[in-house]
Parts: sequence; C-alpha cells; structure tokens
Amino acid sequence: MGTIERFQERVRAAAREREPLCIRGGGSKDWYGGAHGGATPGTILDTRDYVGIVDYEPTELVITARCGTPLAEIEALLAQHNQMLAFEPPYFGAGATVGGTVAAGLCGPRRASSGATRDFVLGARLLDGKGDVLSFGGKVMKNVAGYDVSRMLAGSMGTLGLLLEVSLKVLPRPFAEATLRFEMSEIDAIRRLNEWDGQPLPLSGSAWCGGQLALRLSGAEAAVDAAMRLLGGEAVPHTDAAAFWADMREQRHVFFSGSEPLWRLSVPSTTGALVLGGDQLIEWGGAQRWLRADGDTATAGAIRRTVQSCGGHATLFRGGDKGSGVFQPLAPALARIHARMKDAFDPAHIFNPGRLYPESA
Repeated sequence: MGTIERFQERVRAAAREREPLCIRGGGSKDWYGGAHGGATPGTILDTRDYVGIVDYEPTELVITARCGTPLAEIEALLAQHNQMLAFEPPYFGAGATVGGTVAAGLCGPRRASSGATRDFVLGARLLDGKGDVLSFGGKVMKNVAGYDVSRMLAGSMGTLGLLLEVSLKVLPRPFAEATLRFEMSEIDAIRRLNEWDGQPLPLSGSAWCGGQLALRLSGAEAAVDAAMRLLGGEAVPHTDAAAFWADMREQRHVFFSGSEPLWRLSVPSTTGALVLGGDQLIEWGGAQRWLRADGDTATAGAIRRTVQSCGGHATLFRGGDKGSGVFQPLAPALARIHARMKDAFDPAHIFNPGRLYPESA
C-alpha cells in the first residue's frame, strides 16, 4: 500500500468515527494557532513519510514538491540555480516542511515587495475529509474563475484537508543587495517608508525598532547603488545585514526574546503610531506591526478594537491566553463562508479542529 493510500485509509476511518486528526509535519509551528494554548486535539497524522521534489525546471521558475519535503531541501536546490522562494518563509525550527509552510501561510521581510505565500501557490493536490484526492490549479500562472482553491489553502492551517503536493512559483535571486540603517522616530519611520514606497526604489525589506530603521535594497547593481546615493543612511556590512534579515525572518531579533505575549498587527501602511501600551517593531513598510503586550482578555479586546478601527486585524501570534481566540473574529458573512467551505472539504470536521477558528464559527 502506498503512502497516499495509507493516508486515505486513515482519513476515512477517522471520518467514520468522528475522530479528530492533527496534521503535522516537522512540528516547527505547533505553537501557532489553536484556541487552547496552540495545542490541536486529535491523533497525529504525520506527513514526513511523503517527501520528494516531484518536478523542478529552473527555466520555468516552478518547483513542485510533496508535503513532507523539508523546506531546507527545497531552498538548497533553488540556491544551486540562484533562485529563491521570494516570500521568505520562516522556518521556526529545523524540521519545517513545505506543506506546513504553505498551510501556515507565514512570510518574511520580503513579503511587502514580492507578495504573500498565496501569491506563489500555482497548484496543489489535497486529500479531503472524504478521503478523496483533489487537484487544483497547475504549474503556470493563469486567470481563475470562481474559487482559486490552491491559493486558498495558504494559511488554512490544515483545516480543509491534507495538502499532499504543492507547486510554487520561484524567482531569481537579486544581482545585488544592500542594507541601510537610519536613526529616526517611529512616526518619522512610518512617514518615510510610505514616501519611499511611492518612488521607483528597489525596496525589499524594512524593519523599525527602538529608534532605528533598517532598509534593504535588492535588484540590479546600478539600481541599488543609485538608491543608496539617494537615500543616504549608514551602509551595513553584507555579513551583518544577512544575519540581521535572517534574524528578522526567524524572530531571533532581541525584540522577540521577551516573555510578554506577541501580537501581530496587520494595518494599512499609512496608519500612524499605535498607542497600545507595549513595545513595537514595524515591518513591511508600516503594514505589519509586532506588539509585546499583556495578553489577557480585556487587553485582547482593546487591541483588536484599536486595530480594526484602523482597517486592520490582530493576531495573538505567540504566548498569552488563547482562550479568547487567536485570530481576529470573522464578520458574520465571512464566518458563514468559512463554515460552508469547512463543511464542503471536511464534512466530519476531523482536520485540525479549532486550529484556525472555533468549529462553531
């Protein structure tokens, strides 16, 4: 019996018994999501046996891999051809797999300039709650009518099914990169980032924390050199810059070492300084704010109301009391769509229950 057949047998048995399944690869993001401290109930369905790069043609800029394939293996192969996953997915652990990477939908510093995880998902094969293998999308960019299911799987946290295989668009690595450092206030940093974003500059990363702004430039050597002359600031040595952006991607920066609950705030980039009673780090040209603050229910409500009033949403990313919900509550209309999609793909509600939203949502 092949691996997929074993998966199918396990899923069908679980559906008959209404037995919850916890889809798990390397476990590098076990703490993310979930209404009860990040722990997803159910018997573990381990994906690490289903590995391998199915197809990779560097000239086509597409790679297809099975869900349990280590993310490190994929990035190492791409690096051999001077290519990359442009959304800079964080590992958060040596065991990170491509299936878990897509299911979590998390991105690194390059997201604001290159796009989100979902923007790079071209196709996928999914094992649904009936034990059927479904195929969506393909290996080329094209217009889609109706639900673009393959992209919808990015960030679904495994609640719609077991992602068996995924095709991802890849991009060439930039010819040149440089990092500049500026001393400036939070308000000035937000203003300048929005001004620079409206100019033809090769911006590929930004991070403000503690009165210091780091700006990454990527592209043709002439474009990077011209931008450095225009912007000024202090040039950061390449080795130090590479370590800094890697630390930002993996949250090893000193800001993330605190014991307070960590909130991820997604807001319009033009949103001014948010007064929320905690230290903040600003990324993505002002569109992503990280907040270290108390995580009790009252504070969680205040944080979400403030961010929602700005047109954004808040996620209790790590730590704190997750009993009040990890992700921003859905509006009633969106909650109904969410429930219908769950019912369609997972009728018995066996996959990762509560990992994304409570089952009653």
